[in-house]
Amino acid sequence: MAMAARAALCVAGAALSLWSLHVGRERARDPHYRAGCDLGPAMSCSRVFGSRWGRGLGLVEPLLGPDSSFNLSNGVIGVFFYLLQGVLGTGWVPGRGATAVLLGTSGTSVLASVWLGWVLAFELQDLCLVCVSTYLINILLLLLNWCRWRRSQHPKTA
Repeated sequence: MAMAARAALCVAGAALSLWSLHVGRERARDPHYRAGCDLGPAMSCSRVFGSRWGRGLGLVEPLLGPDSSFNLSNGVIGVFFYLLQGVLGTGWVPGRGATAVLLGTSGTSVLASVWLGWVLAFELQDLCLVCVSTYLINILLLLLNWCRWRRSQHPKTA
């Protein structure tokens, strides 16, 4: 059950991340581009993805500049994150180390989601449904990883 839930969450997260990459690329080519997730002036995912917070969580540019190789699109970061969660979560990489990485990275993703949610609400004053969906996925992955970590701390005895 948990494996199927993880797979569904990772596929959905990766798909949303790829969508954000597409929208960001189209918005960069055409500033008037309207994506399917642009539902109004205060509900515009393309405006969010095209903002400075759509790259490097909005934190890299002020520190290293907009042309830094570390200033990756949040969508790229998301694709790698969901791939990592999917691969490590399958059990192909056994042990507590994989469980710790899953928990640590998903915890970090929730912190990033809180940060970006704050930016969304108070800086951009926007409601990006794609963004909010990824925040929810990140929270659910954290819950799955927390349960997995708890089980790894109390292994069943034969």
